[in-house]
Amino acid sequence: MRNYRKETLAVRFGDTVNQASLYSQDVVTPIHLSTTNFWRQIDKPGPFEYTRSSNPTRQALEQQLAALEHACFGLAFSSGMAAETAVILGTLKSGDHIIGYDDLYGGTKRLFNSVFNNFGIAVDYIDVTNAELLQRHVKPNTRMIWLETPTNPLMKLADIEAIAKFAKSHNILVVVDNTFLTPYFQNPLDLGADIVVHSGTKYFGGHSDVLNGAIMLNDETLYQSLYNVQNSTGGVLSPFDSYLVLRGLKTLPIRMNAHEQNALHLAQYLEQHPAVTRVYYPGLKSHSQFELAQKQARGAGGMISFELKGGVESCKKLFDNLELFILAESLGGVESLIEHPAAMTHASLSKEEQRLAGITDSLIRVSVGIEHIDDLIEDMEQALAKI
Repeated sequence: MRNYRKETLAVRFGDTVNQASLYSQDVVTPIHLSTTNFWRQIDKPGPFEYTRSSNPTRQALEQQLAALEHACFGLAFSSGMAAETAVILGTLKSGDHIIGYDDLYGGTKRLFNSVFNNFGIAVDYIDVTNAELLQRHVKPNTRMIWLETPTNPLMKLADIEAIAKFAKSHNILVVVDNTFLTPYFQNPLDLGADIVVHSGTKYFGGHSDVLNGAIMLNDETLYQSLYNVQNSTGGVLSPFDSYLVLRGLKTLPIRMNAHEQNALHLAQYLEQHPAVTRVYYPGLKSHSQFELAQKQARGAGGMISFELKGGVESCKKLFDNLELFILAESLGGVESLIEHPAAMTHASLSKEEQRLAGITDSLIRVSVGIEHIDDLIEDMEQALAKI
């Protein structure tokens, strides 16, 4: 295919690939529910044998995700955590060491701290933007650097290109969680990362109704290792859920533009509000890494966080009085969600771990939806007035 732009790839690529491989005339990729496929002879299997190993609907999604992420290979999983688990199982062994960004999603830290530590895989969480600190934490058994950029929930950035160059000089893999920005705004593989992971439950699906995860990469040996883990452990995305994600991807570009536009306006409003002490959003010029955001990404996304005066009690009052913003975990849907990281998404971390990561009782995270921005600001304004 031609080198189409992302808006076109999002709408057409998966269905086009599916038509070419199945000789089908369907405009939309069909949902292939069969769990097994017949062989013409015992030595002549077809392109699909068993749906855990491969499925036409899931394959169409995987090829579309790879195209959007500028990758050679894509794998679709039953959840983002299943994808993260496959990355570790497919690349590391007991005795290996990971360097992780100090501000990672609580579920990722839980996976590392309470699951893989039992198998002898150690993790150090550091500020990876500090080159001296990064160098100091590299050990002979360091095999991976795990990044989110922007991070969850403090919206910190990592210089992917610089860290990737450093990692390659030490034979270390770089994994980037690209959930917040999606391939529409950022392509970590182009900047030197080895593996990209996504919680596709968020912006890929886009409507808060389908759990899914993904891995995209270019190295064929790594791909075969990760595919073997997926096929062996079985954390694959179902055909129906694959169809839902394919459907969601068609509107990814226009949704991401709307999310970003609303997030910027809301962040600018919160930044000047007297009840707010700090706003975290890479699209603001006041963000300490604004220039890096402009350099390595094409947009700042739809996620913002902010600190509220008065601590947790003020947060509770705000949540009680909001009408449009929904108090709920997760993100990336068309509706605006708001949450308290210390009590919700990052509650699995101890208070000390939260303190070290910079997560306070005053911190609020917002997944800005695509409602009319004036309605969102008006709702926030009336709720803040009641604190």
